[in-house]
Amino acid sequence: MKAVKLAGLAPEKVFGYFEEICAIPHGSGNTRQISDYLVAFAKTQGLRYIQDESNNVILFAEGTPGYEDHPPVILQGHMDMVCEQDADCPIDMQTQGLDVTHDGTWIYAKGTTLGGDDGIAVAYALAILADKTVPHPPLEVIITVDEEVGMLGADAIDLSMLKGRTLLNIDSEEEGIFTVSCAGGATATLTLPAQRRAVYGPCIRLCVDGLQGGHSGVEIHKNRANANKVMGQLLSRVQEIMPLCITAFSGGAKDNAIPRSCQATMVMLGVQPERINDICEELQAQIRAEFDEPNGMIYGENVDALGGNALSTEQTATLIAMLCDAPNGVQKMSADIEGLVQTSLNLGIAKLGEDLELTFSVRSSVNDEKQALLEDLQKLAQKHGAAYAQSGDYPAWEYRAESPLRDTMVEVYRDMFGKEPEIVAIHAGLECGLLGEKLPGLDCVSIGPDMQDIHTSREKLHIASTQRTWDFVLEVLKKL
Repeated sequence: MKAVKLAGLAPEKVFGYFEEICAIPHGSGNTRQISDYLVAFAKTQGLRYIQDESNNVILFAEGTPGYEDHPPVILQGHMDMVCEQDADCPIDMQTQGLDVTHDGTWIYAKGTTLGGDDGIAVAYALAILADKTVPHPPLEVIITVDEEVGMLGADAIDLSMLKGRTLLNIDSEEEGIFTVSCAGGATATLTLPAQRRAVYGPCIRLCVDGLQGGHSGVEIHKNRANANKVMGQLLSRVQEIMPLCITAFSGGAKDNAIPRSCQATMVMLGVQPERINDICEELQAQIRAEFDEPNGMIYGENVDALGGNALSTEQTATLIAMLCDAPNGVQKMSADIEGLVQTSLNLGIAKLGEDLELTFSVRSSVNDEKQALLEDLQKLAQKHGAAYAQSGDYPAWEYRAESPLRDTMVEVYRDMFGKEPEIVAIHAGLECGLLGEKLPGLDCVSIGPDMQDIHTSREKLHIASTQRTWDFVLEVLKKL
C-alpha cells in the first residue's frame, strides 16, 4: 500500500493505509463505509473476519512460521473519529474525505480533525496483517465503532469467540507512555421542550469564539474555558439589564470535546446595544485573565431581523439558569496519583431546536463518584422541569498489579530506546474496561504515537513518532 499525499513518509505501508482511511468519511455514527472497507481488506488478504450489526469488525490471522502455537494476541482500536472543522472549511465530513497533508514533521488535515485518534491504530493493524514478513503470534484484531460517543461499539460487540487474553490497545497519544488504567464514563442529556412564540424587536447575536477547546478527558484540567458555560455567564449579565427572548442557540458539537464557540441570537427588549458591548468586553477580559484563553473573543453583532419565533422571557431565563447551574470541569483530583483527575464532566453540547438540549460527558475512575455526579445532573433536570436521559455508560479500567504484557513491553522499550517508559493511569476513557468485562483475565496496555490537539481542527500526528511506535509494536509481537 503506497501513500500519495503522504508519499515518501515511513513507515510506508502504515501511512498508505492511513491515507486510505482518511479518504473515507468515518465520523461516529457514520461508519458503514469504513466498516465495509475493512471487510474488503480481509477478503483481499484471505483473512477470516466478523462484521456485526453495529459495524464492528474483527479480523483473524494465523501465527507466522514459528509462532503458530503461541497464545493469540489481540490488537485493538476504533474506526470512528471526532468530526470537527473550522467555520470556513468547505468539506462535508459526512460524505467527503479529509484534505490530508504534512510539513515534514507532522501530518494534519486542512481545516478539520485528522482522525489520528484512532485511524492510526487501524492503519498499524492493516499494515501488520498485509505484511507476510512480519513475525507475530496468532492475531485477533478488534476494530470497534462509535468509541467517541460513548464506546457504543465496545459495549455491543460479542467477543465470545476470541481466545486471546493479551490485548494491545493503540488508542493513546503520547509515545513512551504506557497507559494501564482509565476512568469510566457516561453521557447525560437534559431536554426541555421549547415553547416558541412570535416576538418583535431588534435582534442581536452574542458570540463566544476563539477558545482552545480540546479533549474533555486528557485536557479537562488545562484551565480552558467552556464556551457554553461562558455564554451562560454572558446571558446572565445581559439578562440583568433587560428581558431576553432567545431565537437560536448553538454551542459545541461533541459531548467529549470542550466547546470552542457558542452563539445565541435574541430579540432585544428595550436596551441600547452599547451596553451589551460593554458587558461583552468586560467578560472577555475576565475570561482571558482567569483561563488559558489568550485568543478568546466575546462580542455582539447585529442581525438583520425585527423579531422572530422565540422562547418566552420565562423559558429564556430557564435556559440561562440551567447553563449557569450546570456543574462543569474538574470535580475532584486523585489523592493517590499526583496530577490525575479523578472525577470531571464537560458540558459539550448546548443547542436549541425543537427542544433545548444540554449534553454532558461524565468521567470518573471511582464508580460511586461517577454515579453521584450523574445523580446531580438528574436533580438539575428536575429543578428546571427538564427530562433526563443517560447513555454510553462504561466502567473504569482498573489497574492490574501483575501484567506479563506490561513487563514484556517495558523490557522491549528499555532495550530499544535505552530508557524507561512511563506507566500511567489517565482520566480519558478507553475501551479496555468494557473489553475486560467481556474477556475475563484480560491483560491490557494502551500505547500510541505522539499526537496533539485531538478532537480539534488543529489535530496532528508526529511522523517520526509513528515510525518509532511501529518498530516498537513489531518488536513486542516478536516477544509474545
